[in-house]
Amino acid sequence: SGGSSSTGGTGGGAKPTASAPGSGGKAKACTMQDIEVSPAHLADVRPPGTGTGAVLISVTSHTACTLNGFPQVAGAGNGSPDKNLPLATTNSGTAAPVTLTPGARAWTKLTFVNVQGEADGYCVSGSTPVVFPTLVIRVPGAGAHQIGMDDGQFAECDNKVTVTPFSLTKPA
Repeated sequence: SGGSSSTGGTGGGAKPTASAPGSGGKAKACTMQDIEVSPAHLADVRPPGTGTGAVLISVTSHTACTLNGFPQVAGAGNGSPDKNLPLATTNSGTAAPVTLTPGARAWTKLTFVNVQGEADGYCVSGSTPVVFPTLVIRVPGAGAHQIGMDDGQFAECDNKVTVTPFSLTKPA
């Protein structure tokens, strides 16, 4: 079936830290080496006509770091980065720095225009549905991370996505 996806993590959120040792009161920005972006999972509850989920970002380093802003999203080019398809992104909400301690988690929610119907799905807008085995999630300051979906592929219409800022709270 056609559905768009994003990641839903399991487990609780982490508490933000006021500072990290040697950071002058602020934890450094997260880098590619500090985080891991988990495979996507389609949300159990989605607004009608959308595919929605949450991308889970885990801190894997031994020091606190800070995420800020919104991710950028592209459909992966099936083996060729030159064929990645950046999706038009609408930011939803207000971004604020999210400082994570080692082992902590943060989320961002992605909402796609859903493909309607089953096998030969269609787009309400009349555009052609697109299916991606993986997405590229660009985390500001922490590089691009290619992720799959734990239960299928990413199917979307209109080449657009709405994203929320990074948060310690797992989206519904």
